[in-house]
Amino acid sequence: EEETLSFIKESLEKSDQLTKNMVSILSSFESRLMKLENSIIPVHKQTENLQRLQENVEKTLSCLDHVISYYHVAKDTEKIIKEGPTGRLEEYLNCMDKIQKAVEYFQDNNPDSPELNRVKSLFERGKESLESEFRSLMTRYTKPVPPILILDLISGDDDMETQEEMSLEHLPESVLQDIIRISGWLVENGRNQDFMTVYFQIRSVQLDRSIKGLKDHFRKNSSSTGVPYSPAIQNKRKDTPTKKPIKRPGTIRKAQNLLKQYSQHGLDGKKGASNLIPMEGRDDVFDIEIDAYVHCVSAFVKLAQSEYQLLTEIVPEHHQKKTFDSLIQESLDNLIMEGDNIVSAARKAIIRHDYSAVLTIFPILKHLKQMKPEFDQVLQGTAAGTKNKLPGLITSMETTGAKALEEFADNIKNDPDKEYNMPKDGTVHELTSNAILFLQQLLDFQETAGAMLASQVLGDTYNIPLDPRDSHSTESPWHRDQLPVAIFFCRRLLSTYICKVLGNLQLNLLSKSKVYEDPALSAIFLHNNYNYILKSLEKSELIQLVAVTQKTAERSYRELIEQQIQTYQRSWLKVTDYILERNLPVFQPGVKLKDKERQMIKERFKGFNDGLEELCKIQKAWAIPDMEQRDKIRRAQKTIVKETYGAFLNRYGNVPFTKNPEKYIKYQVDQVGEMIEKLFDTSA
Repeated sequence: EEETLSFIKESLEKSDQLTKNMVSILSSFESRLMKLENSIIPVHKQTENLQRLQENVEKTLSCLDHVISYYHVAKDTEKIIKEGPTGRLEEYLNCMDKIQKAVEYFQDNNPDSPELNRVKSLFERGKESLESEFRSLMTRYTKPVPPILILDLISGDDDMETQEEMSLEHLPESVLQDIIRISGWLVENGRNQDFMTVYFQIRSVQLDRSIKGLKDHFRKNSSSTGVPYSPAIQNKRKDTPTKKPIKRPGTIRKAQNLLKQYSQHGLDGKKGASNLIPMEGRDDVFDIEIDAYVHCVSAFVKLAQSEYQLLTEIVPEHHQKKTFDSLIQESLDNLIMEGDNIVSAARKAIIRHDYSAVLTIFPILKHLKQMKPEFDQVLQGTAAGTKNKLPGLITSMETTGAKALEEFADNIKNDPDKEYNMPKDGTVHELTSNAILFLQQLLDFQETAGAMLASQVLGDTYNIPLDPRDSHSTESPWHRDQLPVAIFFCRRLLSTYICKVLGNLQLNLLSKSKVYEDPALSAIFLHNNYNYILKSLEKSELIQLVAVTQKTAERSYRELIEQQIQTYQRSWLKVTDYILERNLPVFQPGVKLKDKERQMIKERFKGFNDGLEELCKIQKAWAIPDMEQRDKIRRAQKTIVKETYGAFLNRYGNVPFTKNPEKYIKYQVDQVGEMIEKLFDTSA
């Protein structure tokens, strides 16, 4: 045990010694680590600072190089800018981009630097050169479209599925790409829109010259015996037999023949009843001019469509429609003006009672109507004034054409009688009764009138037989099984004509109504006439005929009648306003009224009495021939006035506002009703 104990003690001593040695070693290691850390950390920080300084120096040098490069931009690019972009557009635009960046740098960092003025001047000069290059390219490569190509363009096959649609190449592809690049740069970097004005001016002249060239081509190559196509187009058509000639609305001579046929038999089937004179012996130049104009209209549509396609590639999207509107104005105005001249010539001939002269507008009118959907599509997005030009011309031609074949419709529209022969009592005007009588008589020969209207629209392309026995004629394309379609077509045209007469009549009546100084009498006048028209339509087949094209005509007239009744009722406001509760004194029962309040009540009674007497005296002389309408208006007005006056009288009738109540309370409620009951009755 002592030995074991001694062994343990020795072991512990050795362990303690080893522990002391380990502690000493660790302490020494820790001391050395601290010394090493104290030595390394300053070196590391110094190295880090040196690296940061090196990076700053490098960045500074880079910035200096970048800044210095701006001072050399003007010198490096001046020669290229002076020489212009012709032949090296991409290089030129790169230089312009460098100059623009230099301008932005000097403006932000050194606005007082003379270098800023230099690069600004260079930038403006470069921008002007780009604009000049744009103008030069547009001017140099914009050429009128040859008439042969235009005729080929507008004479394509109806079935476009079997034939690719022809397109025009207005500018060479390389030139087009340069123009697109210039326009894009001017918009994005130059913030310049002047080039759009240059564009539409140049293209507008080209469009107008193309159409005028087609017209001149027609005049030079036309013959009076056929369709004046150029030999080149005719030969080309021989080589391409799948193409069909352009649809033409028919020459004047064709329409003359149809009119001559009707003029020999008369408008109502009786020989000699028509005073329309065929245009025999008239110069064939009319045919040439009409055909030329018709083709110019088609050419305008096709060329305008092509122009818009080109424009969308060059002009920014939000400027396209406005620029296109300006581009087509001159050519469109010339077309409209020429159409107006044709209409004017026809009108002058009609003044000389040469009604057949109006046939000059028939083929044009037909063609314009055929082309109207394409016109609307082409002009989509343009200004309202631009869109309305073609409808305005069509309306003018329709009006002038109707004047020759439908003299009565013209008289209805232009009847100047406003101040004379106006019914003083506001009853139905003679013009209205004559118009309705005419339309009712027109029902006796609907097919004849419809065929005349069909010839006005379609020439003799569709010879609609009036007699079913004529459907087997070799000259008629209509067979017996197709006759219902033809008759319905005539019926629809006649319906359109009747609606036109009624529309003209309505406008004329509205104009005539303004002769009356009293708006209430004007309303009674319009009410009587509108009601007479509606009742007459309902009593005859006219209402069914009108409904072919205007299903809401009956409702529209009822609305017009109701509007005039409401206008008339407003004339009584100056009477009922006196006795309405607003602005009347509020008093407590048994409290003595003030002088001001008594005077106000007196004025209300007096105003009502005077207004009632005046209106009853005036309106008693007016007339409403329709008993049902007369009773309806009386009853409605009587209800309104009696209720208002009754409430007023009930409230103030027993108020001591005067010593002579009979002076102010002249009428009882029933008496007022009896007075209104005598309106529109001169015998009362």
